[in-house]
Amino acid sequence: MKKSSLLLLPAFAALGFATECQTSKPAATTTAPAAPAPPAAAKEKTYSYETAPNDPLNARIYHLDNGLTVYLSDYKNAPRIQTYVAVRAGSKNDPAAATGLAHYLEHMVFKGTSRLGTKDWSKEKPELDKIEALYETYRGQRNDPAARKRTYHQIDSISGVAARYAVPNEYDKLMGSLGSKGSNAHTSNEETVYQEDIPSNQLEKWAAVQSERFTEMVPRLFHTELEAVYEEKNRGLDSDFSKEFETLNAALYPTHPYGTQTTIGTIEHLQNPSITEIKKYFGEYYVPNNVALCLSGDLDYDQTIRLIDKYFGTWQKKPVPAFNSPVEQPIAGTITKEVVGPQAENVMVGYRFAGKATRDGLLLRMVDKILTNGQAGLFDLDLNQQQKVLQASTFTDLNDDYSTHILFGTPRQGQALEAVQALMLAEVAKVKQGQFPDWLIPAIVNNEKLQRTKDYESNLARASAFYESFIERISWADYVKQQDDFGTITKAEIVKFANDHYGANYVTIYKRTGIDPNTVKVVKPTITPVPANRDAASAYYTEVSKLPSTELQPVFVDYKKDIQQAEIKPGLPLYYTKNTENGLFSLFYAIDLGTNNDPRLDVATDYLQYLGTGQYSAAQLQQEFYKLGCSFAVSSGQDRVLISLSGLDSNLEPALKLFEQLLNNPRTDAGALKNQVAGILKQRQDAKLSKGVILNQAMLNYVKYGPRNPFTDVVSESALKALKPEQLTAILKKLPTYQHRVLYYGPRPVEGTVAVLKAEHRTPAKLTPDPAAKDFTEQPLKDRKVYWADYNMVQAEILFLTKGDLYDKGLVPTVSLYNEYFGGGMGSIVFQDLRESKALAYSASSRYANADKVGRSNYIVSYIGTQSDKLPEAMTGMQGLLTDMPLAEANLQIAKQSIRNSIATDRITHEGILLSYERARRLGLDYDVRRDVYEQTAKMSFDDLKKFQAAKVKGQNQVVLVIGSKDRLNFKELAKYGTVQQLTLKELFGY
Repeated sequence: MKKSSLLLLPAFAALGFATECQTSKPAATTTAPAAPAPPAAAKEKTYSYETAPNDPLNARIYHLDNGLTVYLSDYKNAPRIQTYVAVRAGSKNDPAAATGLAHYLEHMVFKGTSRLGTKDWSKEKPELDKIEALYETYRGQRNDPAARKRTYHQIDSISGVAARYAVPNEYDKLMGSLGSKGSNAHTSNEETVYQEDIPSNQLEKWAAVQSERFTEMVPRLFHTELEAVYEEKNRGLDSDFSKEFETLNAALYPTHPYGTQTTIGTIEHLQNPSITEIKKYFGEYYVPNNVALCLSGDLDYDQTIRLIDKYFGTWQKKPVPAFNSPVEQPIAGTITKEVVGPQAENVMVGYRFAGKATRDGLLLRMVDKILTNGQAGLFDLDLNQQQKVLQASTFTDLNDDYSTHILFGTPRQGQALEAVQALMLAEVAKVKQGQFPDWLIPAIVNNEKLQRTKDYESNLARASAFYESFIERISWADYVKQQDDFGTITKAEIVKFANDHYGANYVTIYKRTGIDPNTVKVVKPTITPVPANRDAASAYYTEVSKLPSTELQPVFVDYKKDIQQAEIKPGLPLYYTKNTENGLFSLFYAIDLGTNNDPRLDVATDYLQYLGTGQYSAAQLQQEFYKLGCSFAVSSGQDRVLISLSGLDSNLEPALKLFEQLLNNPRTDAGALKNQVAGILKQRQDAKLSKGVILNQAMLNYVKYGPRNPFTDVVSESALKALKPEQLTAILKKLPTYQHRVLYYGPRPVEGTVAVLKAEHRTPAKLTPDPAAKDFTEQPLKDRKVYWADYNMVQAEILFLTKGDLYDKGLVPTVSLYNEYFGGGMGSIVFQDLRESKALAYSASSRYANADKVGRSNYIVSYIGTQSDKLPEAMTGMQGLLTDMPLAEANLQIAKQSIRNSIATDRITHEGILLSYERARRLGLDYDVRRDVYEQTAKMSFDDLKKFQAAKVKGQNQVVLVIGSKDRLNFKELAKYGTVQQLTLKELFGY
């Protein structure tokens, strides 16, 4: 149905508590010239909106006549707008007999409508109706496998017919052509939220497309997308943490959907989907009075609300089904459960609380920060810094009906999980007894304000706050006021709250390492690939593409203008960028040496957190920094050490003085080093239990460099145990004596910054030249090899690796276009073919990865995660695409538009300017290389792309890396790709 552009008369929005109601001024109108009896000029519609006192976002909240809520914040950091479409419905609203429905619907909303995503709706619709009816038949045949097989064969066959008329991924292509980034969505307990980060000049096209897909949903390409959801389920089955968290919720919430059903759904329900039920859910919950549009960025309030009303104003409101929250009975005693899986062991303890929009919700947040705030919490200082456990933290899961507080700990070598649990509960007992300093709560409040100030430099965080307010069902004024209310919490109130709520009323989950006897997987159905129809486009796509938009010009970083250079002392440069937005600073010391020069650097920089200086113990030092609203970090990479200090600029002097004292005069602690070494050895053991570490770090480094590589180049166990505290502090003290660069982003003038650094930054009169760079030799990768590692998992994960040329800035534009076209996002060739057409994976990608330093090689890295029994088809599919890149002119034009629109509206700002300069230096560049990409990709043709693919990708030798269960992997298939060799954990980790 074509949407009317007529604007209706407004209705005033209801006032919320402590809310100011204002009226947006209408845009200027042209008055008719004087003439006999002229007709009255049409009165433009005006819009009422709400604001909140003391709102850092200066937001306006509108309510359209149909109940749609619109949050707007104007923040001109870049000509882009972060958008969220938030639906107040999630997995708790799933029918008990059809769990996973809300999540699967989220996938379907990307499939288009009767206008978007179709070549011929009149021919497609009858086939889709047949598929819907067949799925209802299929659901009723649970006890008749033969009949189900026949019905599914029909579904698969008719789906192929329907797919002839579909335009797969047309939504993704359309948003990509606009220059949108971060196209995604998520579903959780009570929300389904869709996001796009769009150029500000594409706002009308965004509004047109979003109103189209949220007022109508067509479940096309249903069975291939269902297979992608199966793969997502299998990924969850391979995650011990996911299983652990589900077990915790099931025990805490035996009655409420928070515990009785999961967002992804059960295997039984996933294998028996109902398109009819999905449509019903969409019709009930995807209505304007249950939806909010949340936008923050470079926008004009008046123009934006008019555009939104133009496209969304005709959306019809409906009553929304009420959710009657089941009431959980109090937990009368402790509950203990166990989960078994291949990953490292841990313990999780959970408490149940009231919903987040309560005073208890605020108090819970405060208790969480008293226990864990990253610097001065009880867990931070008593458990982590004193190294009583390997790692411990707390976090909250805040929801409307109930909330959960989770304590999470991992054990040291030989430490029982029960001992970790006891240590964590002892810290909770300290809160109940008031055994925490009086200054801690005010410091938490101040640090939360500082963090919020930093967060609100991002449109993503600003728009996220809007949808949180909407889902929480509180006014924006009350949401803003929560921050003030947080500051009214007293120590006495916290002590009483802790005693009232933290008793013998918790659930403990012990996660043991072992083989899960209950391992299951979603069985692979037979799916015939559907056509990709890459060059097809709907009439609606063409219509939206023709909507007018202003041309935006790119702004590139000019390192000579955007960064001021000054000299702190001879040979010590300062690179300075002014913060004109707030009172926060970031200070960096960048030193060109790393663990390739001395593997002990990693141990030394980690050791610093356990040390005190002067009058301060290690714990007292962390507390002092927290009081100042500042924090420090020292990180060591292969070829660079980055020392950073950040926080409130008004406290730069005392924070810098304290930090320089620590760096130059750390107080050695032999006991801390002994515990640190034991912790490192336990972390190394745990790393062998992580499939992500095995594949993406250990195997990748082994293949690139051989057995001795940056990953295995660590201090040996015997050398670790022989280390002396004085050796590590000597390494730390020497860091500021090397030649280095100082980078500052903050509000003080450059002269004042130089003065502070001259006074506080301790360096010798003459700096020592950095040692010569040391790199590991890259392997030629000329032989056809398949390396595999055994891991107990449902899926198999595969990397295809090809060594490319040395970094060449001249290749960057072509590489950018190739990646965008071939393997970049959901509109790319790889994603369309392997997921949308063939349903072989939930996640698939390929990229030509440029090196991060001049003199290093580029690599082609292609990834696919799939069920082990689909490994042959998945590998054949990826190999085929890499060998013979499909040519689709429409996709190429979209890729070029995406790059052009993205670069034209991206802005490198804040400390990002300084860090961008650091990255450019490593690549031998003295300018923003995006300029080359912007100027050259616009002129490129398919011939350019084909030449690049033929020369750099096609026919190049590949080394294949596979991780999976030896009982499920198809070794005969793997042998087709080269000599198969198993890599043991000893070979991969070197210990």
